[in-house]
Amino acid sequence: MTTTDTSLPEVLETAWKAAQQQALGYAGSVPPVAAWQLVQQQRAVLVDVRSAEERHFVGHVPGSIHVPWATGTALTRNPRFVRELEARLAAHGGKEAVALLLCRSGKRSVLAAQAAEAAGFRHVFNVQEGFEGELDAQQQRGHGDGWRYHQLLWVQD
Repeated sequence: MTTTDTSLPEVLETAWKAAQQQALGYAGSVPPVAAWQLVQQQRAVLVDVRSAEERHFVGHVPGSIHVPWATGTALTRNPRFVRELEARLAAHGGKEAVALLLCRSGKRSVLAAQAAEAAGFRHVFNVQEGFEGELDAQQQRGHGDGWRYHQLLWVQD
């Protein structure tokens, strides 16, 4: 991607420029509300990189693609992540797809975005704050940031 890539929405172009300046090793990060708007406009695909257990017990965004970065309750790194991501994004443009990665707090999704970038994906962005957000002073999530905090669409099994 270059700064003259006019096919990307402005929010993604801004994120990309910031990522380049900071040498992040992935396309950049976008706020949850902007991510949801891009998904609704069908300008990006939301990829949930949390474990199956997290999605099931904590909730997930309907229509999101699930490719776990780590699996099980021990969060063991998924060695097939890049291959699974490519397979799941094949219908959306493969390595050229605009993908927004979502995890619990926005940390694992950064690692996943870096791995995707290293594997040749061009437009993989992190969703800031994650699904649940950061821990607050009471060691709880969801009270100050995150997908659910912003009251974006989600469901629970």
